[in-house]
Amino acid sequence: MAPVVVSFSSRGPSPITPDILKPDITAPGVDILAGWSPISPPSVYYDDTRNTLFNIISGTSMSCPHASGAAAFIKAVHPNWSPAAIKSALMTTAYVMDPRKHKDLELTYGSGQINPVAARKPGLVFDASETDYINFLCKQGYNTTTLQLVTGDNSTCTDTTPGRAWDLNYPSFSLYVEDGQTMMGTFTRTVTNVGAANSNYTASLYMPAWIDVVVEPSVLTFSTIGETKTFTVNVTGPPIWQQPIISGAITWTDETNTYVVRTPLVVYNYIPGAPYNLESDESYSSFSRAQKKPTFSHSTVYHKSGIMGQSKAHPHPGFFN
Repeated sequence: MAPVVVSFSSRGPSPITPDILKPDITAPGVDILAGWSPISPPSVYYDDTRNTLFNIISGTSMSCPHASGAAAFIKAVHPNWSPAAIKSALMTTAYVMDPRKHKDLELTYGSGQINPVAARKPGLVFDASETDYINFLCKQGYNTTTLQLVTGDNSTCTDTTPGRAWDLNYPSFSLYVEDGQTMMGTFTRTVTNVGAANSNYTASLYMPAWIDVVVEPSVLTFSTIGETKTFTVNVTGPPIWQQPIISGAITWTDETNTYVVRTPLVVYNYIPGAPYNLESDESYSSFSRAQKKPTFSHSTVYHKSGIMGQSKAHPHPGFFN
């Protein structure tokens, strides 16, 4: 049956930046035997006088250490890799999860479940620098003043014209379409060869036939390690209404089938009035985003069995996003 994303785990899409597929990846986070403070009661009852060094816990704070440990593992193997390269390696080599068990598809599990061993040798990585993210933030409504609050330096926004995030070098593709509008989007990506020096990677598509996806070029040829190649992905299709998510993927495979680099590609509708609705340029502003935070009508705290059958509530449930 496993792996299945638990019901209390957060789902996408991102209400702030729907052009970025969230969650990124999935990691184990249910019924994890974990360290526990001996001065903290092992159950929800504060009068509980027992103490223990371990407990059974579920939540994001359990899946996050798995993902963080996997990232540290990759960093030990490749000490010169950037955080973006490590993230890319984890996402493009993840185990593909069963869509029949998850009605929200990639909005539930992202790229899939982490596979740290495979992530050591991803073949290609989608790297991104600080400059890439600065340009991304400037398109999302940040100006020089608000940008410097994030960077802590003298970075500036040379252009604050609102725009889509299709050119951020992210190892996934997310196209959200206004309800009733046609599908149309062009993504630009650059990959770095970290596999064999002389290699050719060919793109293959998994997408419903009524959606047209063109990858150009469809073959990437490398002669050295560290060499970069850029490609575009053009997605077009008919109008869609009330479509939660259309699932697909682009996979790059070398001629020896040693490296398989998989990136999810999803298309979904956004509904006018939803928190990720972008009806005007003002929707990109930080003030507008602050006014459109989603609200919840009930608690998402999940109660799980703790030590000796006692109920243990965890404040941050879910898988790593």
